[in-house]
Amino acid sequence: MSVDVLNETEWIIDPKMFSDLAVWTMERMQVSTQSDLTIIFNEPEPMADLHMKWMNLKGPTDVMSFPMDELRPGADGQTPEGVLGDIVLCPYVAKQQADAAGHTLLNEMCMLTIHGILHLLGYDHTTHAEEAAMFAVQRELFLLFFSLRPGTVSEIRLPDGSPDLLAEYEKNHRGEA
Repeated sequence: MSVDVLNETEWIIDPKMFSDLAVWTMERMQVSTQSDLTIIFNEPEPMADLHMKWMNLKGPTDVMSFPMDELRPGADGQTPEGVLGDIVLCPYVAKQQADAAGHTLLNEMCMLTIHGILHLLGYDHTTHAEEAAMFAVQRELFLLFFSLRPGTVSEIRLPDGSPDLLAEYEKNHRGEA
């Protein structure tokens, strides 16, 4: 299984943590160990561009998933193989959400990573039933991963003195509706 983690931001992020989480999640969802996934951490401006291009929605969002081979979770010992796709996360948006929810940025970004993988595997939340099913699996995977992971984890942070690019984005795009 190949999980590439690309950090295109100033945020200090442990790529191994997200690679481990992705591999573990894919194994739990019975996806072949020969499958590929890319996780990209992106700044607000390029995330807003992706959000507009693919969803026709303004502004940056927390996570977007781009499936490739449309793999689905395995069952009965069958593990589909292929290119799972790409997940793009915006730490700035995730930080706002983490603050609003009262938990750490690491927890938020791990939850978003699992959320993105589930989207790549065909889960969605367009109906109440779909949302309940997806979020139940997401929560179970998140809690189980951290209960089984020994040791401490590195918190995600911006280097001292780094600008708040989300605030800059919002300032530069104020009044656009």
